[in-house]
Amino acid sequence: MTLHRPTTSAELAAIVAEARAARTPLAIGGGLTRSGLGRPVQAAAEISTRGLTGITLYEPAELVIAARAGTPLREVTEALAAKGQRLPFEPMDHRRLYGTTGEPTVGGVAAGNVSGPARINLGAARDSMIGLKFVNGRGEDIKSGGRVMKNVTGLDLVKALAGSHGTLGIFHEICFKVLPVAESEATLQLGGLTDIQAIEALSTALGSPFEPTGAAHLPAGGGEAARTLLRIEGFAPSIAYRSGELAKLLKRFGMLETIAQDQAAALWRDIRDAALYAGSGTAVWRISVAPSKAAALGAKLAGRGARLFYDWGGGLIWAAVEPAGDAEASFVHAQAKAAGGHATLVRAPDAVRLAVDVFDPPAPPLMAMQKKLKASLDPDGILNPGRMYAGV
Repeated sequence: MTLHRPTTSAELAAIVAEARAARTPLAIGGGLTRSGLGRPVQAAAEISTRGLTGITLYEPAELVIAARAGTPLREVTEALAAKGQRLPFEPMDHRRLYGTTGEPTVGGVAAGNVSGPARINLGAARDSMIGLKFVNGRGEDIKSGGRVMKNVTGLDLVKALAGSHGTLGIFHEICFKVLPVAESEATLQLGGLTDIQAIEALSTALGSPFEPTGAAHLPAGGGEAARTLLRIEGFAPSIAYRSGELAKLLKRFGMLETIAQDQAAALWRDIRDAALYAGSGTAVWRISVAPSKAAALGAKLAGRGARLFYDWGGGLIWAAVEPAGDAEASFVHAQAKAAGGHATLVRAPDAVRLAVDVFDPPAPPLMAMQKKLKASLDPDGILNPGRMYAGV
């Protein structure tokens, strides 16, 4: 396969224009840490964004940072940390889940809308993206948004392209709004709850004025008791007060204890990265559903032998199943849809991902809109063809 590695946006646009003229399908890659997500792409050439690197703007006083797509995410987080700031959406690192090397890139995070446990309070990656530069399938270099937060009229391409997995355009620069690092944080734990009890406790906490930035439940298994976790951030006096109030609020579920900070940090990294499934041969599903439906859906999945944990107060279920056959795709999609949610097959062998719906197929009206957007930005279907849906 031919590998293109442009170092400027002009080179990127020229490569795409030439590929369009030749009707050459292109696979889009960056750090290749999560190339196992989505349907395998059948392409004749690959474009790597790893030559498009560097922070192009950082204004700490304005809480804004911009970087080229191939910039390692680490460089951005280190630059922010030096000024006491952070990306608020806590991006997942897929390397342990997939067993990959390399480094996550800024473009990959934006293209996948990659977010972590803090999304429940601080929003997803797309909510922090305020500006985007990309080359579409016509070979046109397009800018959308800017470097300040503002009201948007018409189609907001920044939000529309976040999570498009390289199927609508190849990102070459992204601008994010950032936040200060919290002065302190604490992780509070309830032990031994059932899934139903845990989700009720988490929902109670999330409905309170005490603003958790993480809410997860790890069911019992492997000799470990169940753990129900809440994370709060802010100034030390605020954390002390909110911890006390949450203990009162959740008294009927048991004693709320505070976990040591180093242990808590490791736990949240494991939850963020779905590291409970690292190194195993299972297929892994990510299911988004209303927390009120999570325990019942979890029970059905567990009844089929799935290993589970819950993030976002139960609004996100991670489930590991045996990958044989269709990785339970028909069952998982049907049950998620019946519960008013949707499922994504995050990890499975290539043969399985080619044979089943990796992303939950949208309703016909939404699929029609998806196809129209694809036709507008990539009329010849050369960018990551079939990555999200077969034939799109």
